[in-house]
Amino acid sequence: MGRKSFYLLGILLTIIIGTYFSYILCCNSESQDENTTSSEIVATKKVYKEPTLYPFLAKDAISNLSFSSNDNFNFEASNLNFLKPISTNLETEIDKLKDYLTTNDSKSLSITGYYTQDEENKSAYPNLGLARANSIKNFLSSKGVSSKIMNTFGELKQDMIADSLQVYHGPLAFSISELKDNSEEMDKLATYIKEHAIELHFKSGQSEISLNSEERQEIADIAKYLDKVDGATCIITGHTDNTGDVTKNVILGQNRANSVKEYLVKNAAIPANKIIATSKGQSEPIADNSTPEGRAKNRRTIITIK
Repeated sequence: MGRKSFYLLGILLTIIIGTYFSYILCCNSESQDENTTSSEIVATKKVYKEPTLYPFLAKDAISNLSFSSNDNFNFEASNLNFLKPISTNLETEIDKLKDYLTTNDSKSLSITGYYTQDEENKSAYPNLGLARANSIKNFLSSKGVSSKIMNTFGELKQDMIADSLQVYHGPLAFSISELKDNSEEMDKLATYIKEHAIELHFKSGQSEISLNSEERQEIADIAKYLDKVDGATCIITGHTDNTGDVTKNVILGQNRANSVKEYLVKNAAIPANKIIATSKGQSEPIADNSTPEGRAKNRRTIITIK
């Protein structure tokens, strides 16, 4: 074989070997890209979870009589108010429950509202479950069930799952039991509330409301007392420092008191007709208005009962 033939054979082998390695590297790269893309799809794909559904059920533990419906009160995530309208079937069972409770004055109704830690508690209560229970209590009260025979509670249900629209279906539990005398408990509660009146402080010219955990519990205590005691009233009194005009400060104190009232109606589901908002303006200082610290203490709104 001549030298020219060797050259041609070498060129041919180079082309064949180059083509082979080019194919191997290309395919491996595409395979890796496909695997990476597939992994990304799997990683970003959300696992669908069936929403939790709690049907309506209120059962008397003594008589075994129960009121039930596959439907229930539904709530948007982080919301204390149930969605309206409710179903016809649920409305029918609620009417039956109302008739039973109003004709059996020895019975009481417990309402427990559920919530998850993932929800934001925008209410004035210690937890969103208690706020939801009070929302239902007010609805039943509007139907004719006395708030005096209803007790409300909140319970954490972390395994509760909302639907795709972020609605929780029936996050409530109901139970009927014998009514107990609570007059002594209410007397003690009244004393405690009056001795621990809620004192909200505001920056000059502002009326923004922010409650700590202790104040939220006190709001729950006030709401409970208003339910159980005939003629009980929540009194909200606005106070200011002596900055500005006397008459304007009375108005400012009234505006703050009105703001707190609106907040309690909206976020604590306390009926507006059980709240009185008033103002003392700058007339009852509790600290020296000549210092910034004293003026800050005087800018206050007091929440208590009568």
